Amino acid sequence: MSVGDIAVRVVISGRVQGVWFRGWTVETASARGLRGWVRNRRDGSVEALLIGPAAAVEAVIAACHHGPPVAQVESVERSQAADDGSSAFRQLSTI
Repeated sequence: MSVGDIAVRVVISGRVQGVWFRGWTVETASARGLRGWVRNRRDGSVEALLIGPAAAVEAVIAACHHGPPVAQVESVERSQAADDGSSAFRQLSTI
């Protein structure tokens, strides 16, 4: 991780699957220069690892409270995480 970078794991719940949330997250995070990943979870939530400058990470977390137009976000839970060495932001398979 570069100096000043942080890593945060977020789990977004609500109507967040089948509404293009993962694709939207890839675009939003990539536009801010973040690294990490996003994936669906079998419980119906979306999970993301956001890595990069604190201000950019916080901006994407704030955006996740709304998501793409069709999403209905009920909660965004965050926790500190470790940099997993991602070199870009990508979409992973469902877990």
